[in-house]
Amino acid sequence: MSRRILTSHEKALEINLDQKIYGTIAEIGGGQEVARWFFTVGGAAGTVAKSMSAYDMTFSDAIYGPTQRYVSRERLLAMLDHEYDLLQERLSQKRGEETRFFVFADTVAIRGFQPRSECHGWLGVRFQHELSAKPSEVILHIRLRDRERVRQQEALGVVGVNLLYSICYLWAEPYRLLESLLDNLDSERLEIDLVLARGPAFVDCDHRLLNLHLIVLGLARVILFDPTGHPRHPGELLHRKSVLIERGEFAPVTRMHLDMLQLAREKFLQDPAIERFAKIELLEITTKNLLLPDGKVDSRDFLERVDLLCAIGHHVLISNYAEFYEISAYLARYAEGLVGIVLGIPLLEQIFSERYYSYVEGGILEAMGRLFKKNVKLYVYPTRKVSDGELRTVEQLALEGPLGHLYAYLKETGRIEALSPRIPPDVSFSPRQVGALIRSGDPSWESYVPVRAAQLIREKRFFGYSEAAPAAGDPVAPGERPAVVS
Repeated sequence: MSRRILTSHEKALEINLDQKIYGTIAEIGGGQEVARWFFTVGGAAGTVAKSMSAYDMTFSDAIYGPTQRYVSRERLLAMLDHEYDLLQERLSQKRGEETRFFVFADTVAIRGFQPRSECHGWLGVRFQHELSAKPSEVILHIRLRDRERVRQQEALGVVGVNLLYSICYLWAEPYRLLESLLDNLDSERLEIDLVLARGPAFVDCDHRLLNLHLIVLGLARVILFDPTGHPRHPGELLHRKSVLIERGEFAPVTRMHLDMLQLAREKFLQDPAIERFAKIELLEITTKNLLLPDGKVDSRDFLERVDLLCAIGHHVLISNYAEFYEISAYLARYAEGLVGIVLGIPLLEQIFSERYYSYVEGGILEAMGRLFKKNVKLYVYPTRKVSDGELRTVEQLALEGPLGHLYAYLKETGRIEALSPRIPPDVSFSPRQVGALIRSGDPSWESYVPVRAAQLIREKRFFGYSEAAPAAGDPVAPGERPAVVS
């Protein structure tokens, strides 16, 4: 049964009429669009203890302390800290036993007279989910996709009301809380690519699954985890960096995956295009590699892949971008140095297959233009044919017709570089089959997996780990394993 979506007017009025909710609204950059709703609907004296906006940087720094970036998580946290401390200091004795205090804050960059490449912002609420409770917190990063300033301000006001309403009445249902954030909006106008929920209201909430839910709902195209397993906004980690990225299923990560990355890293670090920039490496999993036959995401499988990759020290990117030109364009939004993409021959062949671009208006030429629009290189790992065991490399890949000329041009200009492993890949090895070996109990899987990863798989019983002996006639016998697909 579908729920009735309240209008922003109804939500703001319901909060205003709730005598147990009281707090501060502080907004910087996009106008006082959230506070405006509560004053417009009437009864704001029952909700708003203070509304403020410090636009001048000198005033803002004097109140919240200096910061390198004004539209940042650091500035948002400083706003929440300062305003919540004041709220408690001035009102806790007077009405603390009968009031659930909150502070809503945002710091946003929207369209103005000067052009902006990125219209985005940080929104957060620090609140008491129960009377006299320790504070909890929800933080969001949003991207405003409207082209007109007025519509961006309108979207900011609506999502702010949605967030404040959801922490008042939906905090016990975090996934429903997320779903409500786009009430009276849609993903064409607003993207939410990070959510952080912490404190006593969210003790049972898994922040990894919460961020995955952003992709499932269509609120985000990409989410990113650092090696500690914590979600990070991509702009925080990728800003003005050179990026090396490898796409795979990683179920599990194998020695070959890391060999590919190491060989690419050696070439990447020698490229003069990265000299002025910090470097970061990402392992990417597309959501198509996480889907079950019914189209849903296997949460346990997702957590196992992310946990394993983070545990061996890698940043993990989850995206719903199917094509490489899409992820290349996304990275170019933040990265300013070289973007290196690590892949195998099978994926390189897909990149040059016109059938994958039937939905692109300009076909494969437009896709190639997007892929190589900025400083992008492909680092390509060889493979072997199943039929005869022949090693297939960048030089041996033959493309017919006009695409052959395009391929030759990209090779000659250094946009496609070959990786030369010290030990060529085994024709009998496939990363996908390692998972089958793990599930079957065949101990040979350990020879394909990094030592630390193998230890974690055994300890935590990842990927259906079994200690049982493999059955006779096992379908993953060495002679039947397909060639590597990366």
